[in-house]
Amino acid sequence: MLTKFRHLAATVFALLATTTPAFAADAAGNGFAQLVPLILIMVIFYFLLIRPQQKRAKEHNTMIDSLKKGDKVVTNGGIFGQIIDVKDNFLKIEIAENVRIKVKRDAIISLDIE
Repeated sequence: MLTKFRHLAATVFALLATTTPAFAADAAGNGFAQLVPLILIMVIFYFLLIRPQQKRAKEHNTMIDSLKKGDKVVTNGGIFGQIIDVKDNFLKIEIAENVRIKVKRDAIISLDIE
């Protein structure tokens, strides 16, 4: 049993001894080559998904900050109305004659362009 173990240990040692630095460098080069597609996918995701989403969010925040009395708006729920009062985080919107609702600024999805 001990002889088999020594033979196995000698074989493993011989294999490790024959591993050259060039082989190790080749393995490292292959590791980098495997990372290139992953990096490429991340770049594509950034330009096709993340960047446009950040741009839309910035435009939406600019639009929300510029809301004023008299603007016609659409809420997330699809309610059309006209702003009659502007507070810090809330707006009063008239959706019909003498029908007013109070909504958060964030609930405004767009300006109503008729």
